[in-house]
Amino acid sequence: MIDSIYSKSFASDNHAGVHPTVLEAMADANHGDAPAYGGDTWTATFEQRVKDVFGPQAEGFAVLNGAGANLVGLALMLGRYDAIICPDTAHIATHETGATERLLGVKLVTVPTPDGKLRPADVASRLSVLGAHHHPQPRVVSISQVTELGTCYSPDEIAALAETAHAAGLRLHVDGARLANAAAYHGCGLDEITTAAGVDVFSFGGTKNGALAAEAVVVLDPSLAGAVPFLRRQSLQLASKMRFVSAQLTALLTDDLWRRNAAHANAMALRLADGLAGVPDVTLEHPVESNAVFARLPIPMATTLQRRHRFHFWDEAAGVVRWMTAFDTTPDHVDHFLTDIRKAAM
Repeated sequence: MIDSIYSKSFASDNHAGVHPTVLEAMADANHGDAPAYGGDTWTATFEQRVKDVFGPQAEGFAVLNGAGANLVGLALMLGRYDAIICPDTAHIATHETGATERLLGVKLVTVPTPDGKLRPADVASRLSVLGAHHHPQPRVVSISQVTELGTCYSPDEIAALAETAHAAGLRLHVDGARLANAAAYHGCGLDEITTAAGVDVFSFGGTKNGALAAEAVVVLDPSLAGAVPFLRRQSLQLASKMRFVSAQLTALLTDDLWRRNAAHANAMALRLADGLAGVPDVTLEHPVESNAVFARLPIPMATTLQRRHRFHFWDEAAGVVRWMTAFDTTPDHVDHFLTDIRKAAM
């Protein structure tokens, strides 16, 4: 049975609650009536905040979830016979039930990578079909920041991908479900890994950073922004009471709350990873650069741990697990978990 005293989940940052400041922002929006579907002052404030953070050309659109944000953002850049180049571990390829292919009618061209990160050479390797009418045409390069393996692209790595994509007539999309964690890891601003790096469209993840059903699509190419209101509505991502979504996103983007939440989650993951040193039969699978720890351990040991703690197998056959931390994970949560890990290893 899961320990009721130390029941903090290490399965996902989605399991965490809502940050008190974000919850307060929602409560502040809950006074009186306001125009629906984004015609309210909270949404106008959010849209201006996006410009303040990402640059004057940035257009922000609040949506309800990460898969919807990806769908809307990608739809802006794709035609009926187009394709998306992405890592084989990408969320759009593995965890969205084929939504991109089913609903947009495009093909995902996946590239195997050891660490979840695309390189310019990976993109170039999939461009030989350009102009060949027997093949779907690559139009978008899509990456995840943070990757599904917990690794982070640097601003220079993203800029190199943007340069490669743009030179071939493609656009660069970033699934930014954990964009805040990547910026916190690199000690840079959100604009440095998006706007300054040449990204065309990206999502800004709020839910994993302390919000409730609040994400954003941010468009940096002005020629694309006009279609978003229509695609957002068609994709069922337009909330009638949008003020409650917008208020949350504004709270995260004010006074660097996004950074504080992400930096804390990252620090707790690093505390967990450092505490694994010397534990028999436990090794790290990937560098710990965000709030994810991927570890390889004997399956019986993992099974024992799951009786008291929530977490997922990433690759059960190989004994690889994923342990996630969040903005509200405490040092005591981590230390208690480490104590149980050491006991299970004995």
